Amino acid sequence: MNTLQFDDTRRLRHLLTLDGLGGERIGALLDRAAMLRTAFAAAGAKPRPLAGRTVVNLFFEPSTRTRTSFELAARRLGAQVVNFDIASSSTNKGETLEDTLATLEAMQADALVVRHKANGTPARLAASARHAAIINAGDGNHAHPTQGLLDALTIRDHHGDFAHLTVTICGDILHSRVARSDLHMLRALGAREIRLCGPKRLLPTAEECAGAIITTDFDAALDGSDVVIMLRLQKERMDEALVQSESAYFERYGLDEKRLRRTSRDAIVMHPGPMNRGVEIADAVADGPQSRIFAQVANGIPVRMAVLTDLLDP
Repeated sequence: MNTLQFDDTRRLRHLLTLDGLGGERIGALLDRAAMLRTAFAAAGAKPRPLAGRTVVNLFFEPSTRTRTSFELAARRLGAQVVNFDIASSSTNKGETLEDTLATLEAMQADALVVRHKANGTPARLAASARHAAIINAGDGNHAHPTQGLLDALTIRDHHGDFAHLTVTICGDILHSRVARSDLHMLRALGAREIRLCGPKRLLPTAEECAGAIITTDFDAALDGSDVVIMLRLQKERMDEALVQSESAYFERYGLDEKRLRRTSRDAIVMHPGPMNRGVEIADAVADGPQSRIFAQVANGIPVRMAVLTDLLDP
């Protein structure tokens, strides 16, 4: 558990990981997200609880879905949003991250949404923050907590209670921060069984994945699954080619309609994106009736609204 996340009263101060957050607190964030989703879908005036607040997007890695949904979430809540231009920032002139943080805090930034290739960077900033809230938008292969929350909301929308669910996560789990945050989320919410599947060289150690079944047999992993979460091959984080070819990978680990029939009748398919069609998922599945991939994207906005309001307007 990351104790940096909480203040002295155990209120959430930063959001760095779902590890140790607990099912009750995760459930409360999901309830808040669902409430905000309903409120902003209704006609009439919308609440603006973050009017006068400033949210800075500090992305050191490329992002489409996460950065855009954080910006939309903050703006809908009334906050001013600053997208920090890394290419022309002083970090390229040798300024430390801590000095960048201090500068932004001096300009009255209330929250920093941080994505970085190095594990632990958001926690490093949280340790130095004086008043700004730090939100982890993905650090290395360590954590992506808001993705874990939006995945939880998507699953809850369809299945309700987690206690009876078997969830299979397949793909490049070794390099995936999403897989780790989903694992933390599923444990906290009491999923019945969690299966992690992929090529042996793309699986983490059993110690890191305590409480999950680890397998290289995708067909067996799919049997009776209620939720299937597919992950892409993260070649940008690989030091060497860890799969023979994309076609060979799809043959063994690609989710197509035939394989999908192994799952439960009411199973849903998810993917955090970006998808590599024909590599880990077939078009017919990605666009099919069991897909909840674009529901995940839509849920990203109310989930990030919930996190921002929890941290800045509790």
